[in-house]
Amino acid sequence: MSRLVRYRRELRDRWLAVRLGLAGRQHQYGEIVALRRFIAHFGIDCVIDVGANAGQYAQMLRRDVGFAGEIVSFEPNPDVFARLAETAQADSRWQTHHIALSERDGEATFNIMAADQFSSLNAPGEGLEPIFAERNRVERSVTVPCARLESAAKSIPAIAGARAILLKMDTQGHDALVLRGAGDVLDRTIGAQTELAVRPLYAGATDYRDMVALLAEAGFVPNAMFANNKGHFPLLVELDGLFVRADLTQGGNVPIV
Repeated sequence: MSRLVRYRRELRDRWLAVRLGLAGRQHQYGEIVALRRFIAHFGIDCVIDVGANAGQYAQMLRRDVGFAGEIVSFEPNPDVFARLAETAQADSRWQTHHIALSERDGEATFNIMAADQFSSLNAPGEGLEPIFAERNRVERSVTVPCARLESAAKSIPAIAGARAILLKMDTQGHDALVLRGAGDVLDRTIGAQTELAVRPLYAGATDYRDMVALLAEAGFVPNAMFANNKGHFPLLVELDGLFVRADLTQGGNVPIV
């Protein structure tokens, strides 16, 4: 890497840190920097956004990461999906689907929590601290369409035509089942981003050690780790992990980008 390119990247990252700090989003700095490098280096052309909520992750990809490729978002909460679809409608390379992804096809019961970002196919765990018990409380349950990613992808041209996929999973305790249902989509998946629960908030949720092991079985190794919230100091609740296909790391050092 030339000195000029290095300086330009350093200035860009410093400006990002300032901008995020002013917006109260400084906890996202590590994630954005990691995604910028990952997407550029591996030529990601499609991001599958599982558990999109109102589109916050996709908007971050466009605004902060600079990703210009295809985004395919899945969100099962019907109320939140309406906001997601409205946000995405002006972006011709951003598709939205009202489906819960899991390890089977059919229908599923989806729990809508007091704070919609906690909504999940899983039930809340027991013994949660007051801050989580209040937010992660079932207000109502609805029946939603459910599919394996492998099944859903067959009718979505943006996924079918992708060469290098980043699979992002943020399903509140259900990521392991999304991974199990991915099937042959993983053949073109370069990276996977997932929640890693240090202190699981959902019944039956996979803890961070087991999720790392599941990804290893699927052929992925850690690329970067970062806290996915502002804290709950002094205890760590969750991490986001960015994983890369193991075969792409072989053969020594990779170029700095």
